[in-house]
Amino acid sequence: MTTINDPTVVTEVTDLYLKYEEALCNNNLEVMDSLFWDAPEVVRFGITENLYGGDEVRNFRQNRPNPKIEREISNLKVVTFGKDVATVTLEFHRIINGVERFGRQSQTWYRFAEGWKVVSAHVSLLPVQVSKL
Repeated sequence: MTTINDPTVVTEVTDLYLKYEEALCNNNLEVMDSLFWDAPEVVRFGITENLYGGDEVRNFRQNRPNPKIEREISNLKVVTFGKDVATVTLEFHRIINGVERFGRQSQTWYRFAEGWKVVSAHVSLLPVQVSKL
């Protein structure tokens, strides 16, 4: 039977995700690349882009127009399945072009022989809330 949310595995993946978050906010390409699976099968659906394969993910990051991302995360959830599979979900808040935006992110992580890697990722923004006067 598969163990769900083994505390040791949850802590391990949470720590890796927080390392990824710090790298994302500081545009540390080396760390971000080291935590993503470098394979043609990896997928990253971003706010404005669909990236297939490690090369596309890496090229996007290297050429990102706004490389530093300042955001606050909330509702970080790590769910593990056995010792080798995990999902990470969260919500985030940031200012983009002077507009307050809310979004969400999800990642699937897999433990390979060389360690944990993100094998699939998705980032999206919620629609802008228009205040009614």
